Amino acid sequence: MPFARLASATTPTCHLGLGLAAVGRPGYINLGRERDLPAGRSVEALRARSHELLDAAYAQGVRYFDTARSYGRAEEFLAGWLGARPDITDVVIGSKWGYTYTADWRTDAEHHEVKDHTVATYERQRAETAALLGDRLDLYQIHSVTPDSPALTDAALHARLAEAAASGVTIGFSTSGPAQADAIRAALAVTVDGAPLFRTVQSTVNVLETSAGPALAEAHDAGLTVIVKEGMANGRLTAAHAPEPVRDIAARAGAGADAVALAFVLRQPWADVVLSGAATTEQLASNLHAAAVDLDEEQLARLAALAQEPGTYWGQRGQLPWH
Repeated sequence: MPFARLASATTPTCHLGLGLAAVGRPGYINLGRERDLPAGRSVEALRARSHELLDAAYAQGVRYFDTARSYGRAEEFLAGWLGARPDITDVVIGSKWGYTYTADWRTDAEHHEVKDHTVATYERQRAETAALLGDRLDLYQIHSVTPDSPALTDAALHARLAEAAASGVTIGFSTSGPAQADAIRAALAVTVDGAPLFRTVQSTVNVLETSAGPALAEAHDAGLTVIVKEGMANGRLTAAHAPEPVRDIAARAGAGADAVALAFVLRQPWADVVLSGAATTEQLASNLHAAAVDLDEEQLARLAALAQEPGTYWGQRGQLPWH
């Protein structure tokens, strides 16, 4: 498993990773993008921002970097960063397939990405990812599996994924939506020739959305590496957007609300890697401070009490505009 490299790291942020969703394309649903990113958001401007973030993350001990075919040019940006730094060999690289980026570098596109979990899309996107990342790719994940996803029942797809696993690429999946727990449990039952197909799971967990926790604990117990995304709820747990208890705990801890939100996830015993989705180096530094935030039981209880019903959380997430 490539994540064994993280377990052997000595840096204090080895269990924090960097996701490139926010800087690989001009439009995304994170709050505050109009303030965080250059006004023009040209390809070159976001390439430079991505490389700046990757440099800062690596210097501060981050060793897992996460991207996807649908993150605009994020794979390209990451590949360029890796190619310019051939001495960096201790990182783990994960990407995802299953969504196609369709916004054509516009922020006002009607649709920014289209989901398709067919074998044909896998074959096309696997070739596209290979052309950019080559043998630097460690982990390839199905993007946003839901309980009704054909990726859970398509034997031909499972066979192709098993071929990739046999070649040395770890196979995983990510989840989204109010039924993440059901999707996780269904994926745990997928086998090829009697062996489990998936070795990692990436799910949304944060102070406001904790419903996947029990299923992720089951996945962790089954030997899967658990990666947590959207720990700051697309900006809803940062600065002025955060609920009062998060801001109060942050003030008492001398940390940002974002660090408190990520610290809450880091305290979950099944969380192996927790992603920062920073768009600036300042945000990244604040996010990484989560490793030093020591939440006591009373604070953890206050934060846990903020959890929303999954349908409510995902309904509100779905209303966030693509800035």
